[in-house]
Amino acid sequence: MTNIVFKNVRLEATCFRPDQLITPDNSLPEVAVAGRSNVGKSSLINALLGSRLAKTGQTPGKTRSINFYRVETQDVAFRLVDLPGYGYAKRSADERNDWQRLVNAYVRERESLRLVMHLVDFRHGLLKNDRELQEWLRACGQNIFVVFTKADKIARGKWKTTRTEYVKEGLYSYDVPVVTSAEKREGIDTLREFLVNFLKSK
Repeated sequence: MTNIVFKNVRLEATCFRPDQLITPDNSLPEVAVAGRSNVGKSSLINALLGSRLAKTGQTPGKTRSINFYRVETQDVAFRLVDLPGYGYAKRSADERNDWQRLVNAYVRERESLRLVMHLVDFRHGLLKNDRELQEWLRACGQNIFVVFTKADKIARGKWKTTRTEYVKEGLYSYDVPVVTSAEKREGIDTLREFLVNFLKSK
């Protein structure tokens, strides 16, 4: 496997409202990262970027904005886009509605969006609102790629059979889901390679 390096990584823009989504422009392809609150989204993004740009914390639902990270590789430049987490009941209804409007505007209207990485906790598989997200993304015509997180919480010898079981239960994924652990850096190089090859093909 080729060792792909993500370089010149930086936070390019942060958007809290749909009207702010004109910045940055559509000059680069974008890969969005979506997942339930507390799925380990910020930790995985930091592992991918090789930098602690995404804020992590013990409180679920920490990300309330859409954050655009510019990434360069030897073959392609793109943006990794951090979407607010979903499914955290302790936020107010108004806050959850604001997040929905923001994410809806991005997913439906962003011309440069090429792929949505759907992060799923490997211990639980797809829960009800994960499946709702997948159905909605498909209805929006978006490519979905499932990435399992927190694999270090399951014995390594069970990874293959666990992934196979989840796939058999039914999920939408552009390719075979990647199993990752941000803490142990498992699957990070595989995920980088997939993203670069995917973007080169588009």
